[in-house]
Amino acid sequence: MKNTEASSVLLFDGVCNLCNGFIQFIVKRDSESKIHFASLQSDVAKSILRKHQLPSEHLHSVVFIENGVAYTQSAAGLRVLKSLGFPWNILYVFIILPKGFRDAVYDCIATNRYRWFGKQEVCMIPDADLGKRFLD
Repeated sequence: MKNTEASSVLLFDGVCNLCNGFIQFIVKRDSESKIHFASLQSDVAKSILRKHQLPSEHLHSVVFIENGVAYTQSAAGLRVLKSLGFPWNILYVFIILPKGFRDAVYDCIATNRYRWFGKQEVCMIPDADLGKRFLD
């Protein structure tokens, strides 16, 4: 098992095509490899969720752990974009929108993600280079 104390960890739905696409998006833009990953289905993610007192079952949100703080839903996505630097960090301006509004949009997408983007039968298996960034 790899280090679970990485300063930035993104927990995601490993069978969701939208989530997997987001991981690929991040990998291409995170030139310093600051962000590490774990699928929500993994034991590592469940341990991290427990540590941050977040539910490990029926979690329909990405979770971004940054410097020991857990962010969920829209805040998680916006924090990830902020960490990618210019030009993606500009999108962090949307944090000024009310959390209820941001999370309602997030929840609509999360609720429909399998229908709109599809679902894999198993979690993606990263290649050797990408595998170094996975905690599970």
